[in-house]
Amino acid sequence: MRHRFTALMFATLVATPAFPIDKCGRGQRVTCVIDGDTFWLDGVKYRTSGYDTPEPYSNICGGQFEQQLAARAIARFIALWNTTEITIRRTGSVDRYDRNLVQVYSNGQDIGEILITEGLARHWPVGHEFWCR
Repeated sequence: MRHRFTALMFATLVATPAFPIDKCGRGQRVTCVIDGDTFWLDGVKYRTSGYDTPEPYSNICGGQFEQQLAARAIARFIALWNTTEITIRRTGSVDRYDRNLVQVYSNGQDIGEILITEGLARHWPVGHEFWCR
């Protein structure tokens, strides 16, 4: 089944749990999650605003601890996406990596705040990368 989004006021997209998302693999990225703050949706790359999550890559400041925390943040983002009503609000900006900046809400609650409260993310741009040891 193809993912269905409803455009509201030209700036908001609403997704339902009927369209599952999963972690990005190798190859072309169409609709998948890269990490707890970056995802692809219908071939467009998005970056969430207001928070930052650990990176799942090697050679990063937090090493294996950061990679493990990143895996938990990714899993939680995916779980929220797949089990709640997701609302995406575009900020109208694009970052230096050509990602569309958005705010993502799970049942009306900011996903970033959920991840921060659960110890899986930090506020951004201010906030300490606690996963770097």
